[in-house]
Amino acid sequence: MTAAGVRAHARIVARADGRGGTALPVLDGAGPLAPRRTRASGDGARVMLVGAMSGPLGGDRFRVEARVEEGARLSVGSAAATLALPGQAKGEARYAVRLDVARGAELHWLPEQLISAAGSDLSVTTRAEVAAGARLVLREEQVLGRVGEEPGRLTSRLTVRVAGRTVLDQELRCGPGAPGGWDGPAVLAGHRSVGQLVVVRPEFAERPAEARTLGECAALMPLAGPAVLVSAVAPDALALRRVLDEALALLG
Repeated sequence: MTAAGVRAHARIVARADGRGGTALPVLDGAGPLAPRRTRASGDGARVMLVGAMSGPLGGDRFRVEARVEEGARLSVGSAAATLALPGQAKGEARYAVRLDVARGAELHWLPEQLISAAGSDLSVTTRAEVAAGARLVLREEQVLGRVGEEPGRLTSRLTVRVAGRTVLDQELRCGPGAPGGWDGPAVLAGHRSVGQLVVVRPEFAERPAEARTLGECAALMPLAGPAVLVSAVAPDALALRRVLDEALALLG
């Protein structure tokens, strides 16, 4: 930790073990980013990110990297929601996630919600590089403010590339100082929970999913590649999770 905030870096590498399973030759991190292997079913590995400290706070810099090598299967979740809080250090906090999925590999990236508390200022960037023939399930959920409070400032950018081609690159800015209209009918329409689900599967190249609405506040859209995006808003975190879970079940 420095006067400018906490610096934390976690790394996960999943590799086929040659016996039909998945090994974790790299599982490194500490403090607010502590990855722990947990019991998994089948031939995949499962990792939970366990936060031992509050944050991110103002001025903090967090980074998580996960690489899934050919033939490996990995699921990553978090033990609790991430709570962005104001801190003593001035300036924006930053949380970077970098995912790399090799040909024939599979990654499920399913963290708990990110909560933007009043007075916080956080920029989150998630970038996924997915090789041809790889599989990815990626879920992001943001909750704007705790119960009864206004949200902090939140900037969230999600980029997904498949076989070297960008299929999704979107950014959302919410809270104080964000461009006008973020809470209006064209964006969040007064809702306080927003989420994205990205599913990449090779079979989508020949059998693309059909675009459709999922109730009043969610939509499923095929992307320009073997991928699907589900975007949803909801009044609270539980309703948002229910919509995204139903969408994933619909995709099979």
